Amino acid sequence: MEAVLDPLKNPVTYAAPFFALTVVIEIAALKWLDHDDNVTGYAFKDARASISMGFGSLFFLTIFKVATFFAFIAVFTYLAPWELPTDTWWYWVLLTLGLDLGYYFHHRFSHRVRIGWAGHQAHHSSEYMNLGTALRQKWNPWFEFFFWLPLPLLGFAPWTLYVAFGFNLIYQFWVHTELIGKLWRPIEFVMNTPSHHRVHHGSDPEYLDKNYAGIFIIWDRLFGTFTEEKQRPTYGLTYKVDTYNLLKLQYGAYADLFHDIKGATRFRDKIGYIFRPPGWEPSAEHTLDPDPVLPRR
Repeated sequence: MEAVLDPLKNPVTYAAPFFALTVVIEIAALKWLDHDDNVTGYAFKDARASISMGFGSLFFLTIFKVATFFAFIAVFTYLAPWELPTDTWWYWVLLTLGLDLGYYFHHRFSHRVRIGWAGHQAHHSSEYMNLGTALRQKWNPWFEFFFWLPLPLLGFAPWTLYVAFGFNLIYQFWVHTELIGKLWRPIEFVMNTPSHHRVHHGSDPEYLDKNYAGIFIIWDRLFGTFTEEKQRPTYGLTYKVDTYNLLKLQYGAYADLFHDIKGATRFRDKIGYIFRPPGWEPSAEHTLDPDPVLPRR
């Protein structure tokens, strides 16, 4: 546990100065270098909210580590049929691939199941696409536990999951920018890139719920969720977010979910609000409202 919580053993600690430096470089490039004017750039209030949410996420990720570590240790110790050697190169290759695959399915769950989306939507609430937006992290990482659970069961040491996830987060930082166009075709085919991730942050109908990749875009290609960037996305949610209040950004969707659950008259509809996709509504014949609301995201 001491090693897991030691900030000097967390790769994100060493990446933090790089994050700050590259944000400054991006701001300078937007201001002084020639570039396509069709970029969102930065807005002070938006960037301040993103950075504040990033600091807050460090606190909640620490709680997540403490809460999950003992469960992973128990699974690894008592249920795993073998223990994989952490001192081999192939261990870290397999772990990186396995954790990234788990990230893909967790990310997909977070978009397609409303209770997951209630926690994740804060990351998508900005209408800006820049490196500051990469820091706009959620404060509710709890469902990740279920998607990481197969890894200690397969013999991956629990402490290594947090190290690999740190590198996964570091990789995803640079894909949040409009200043990098499409890269060499083989890279675009295998890896998640700024072009692919701009699609993911788009609220355009053709871009919704696409490109869930963390590091490797091959998961989206394999599971049918890949879409190529064809025109510049419209960033943000499908409805206007008129607040920079961090609590509303992080927990407002939970309040809306609770309101819908409370107002539902049938148990099956209450369950539907929790586990159906965002925007789901009970069929019109079972509601008093003849015009149910249109789907939202």
